[in-house]
Amino acid sequence: MRAYLQITGFIFGVVMLGHVLRLILHWQVQLAGWTVPMWLSWVAIPLAGTLCVWAFRLAGNARR
Repeated sequence: MRAYLQITGFIFGVVMLGHVLRLILHWQVQLAGWTVPMWLSWVAIPLAGTLCVWAFRLAGNARR
C-alpha cells in the first residue's frame, strides 16, 4: 500500500509540474481537434498538487 501511495504521489507531482511548465512555456494542447484552454491548467495545478501531498501524507502514515 505504501509503494502504491508513493507512486501515485509522484505521478500527481509530475502532472502538476507539466501544467506549470505549460503555463510558463505557453504550450498549446489539442485533443481530437479541441484546443485545451490555458485556464484549465490553473485549475489542474492546485488539484494535482493537493492529491500529490495527500498521497505522500498517507504513505507516511502507512509506515506506522
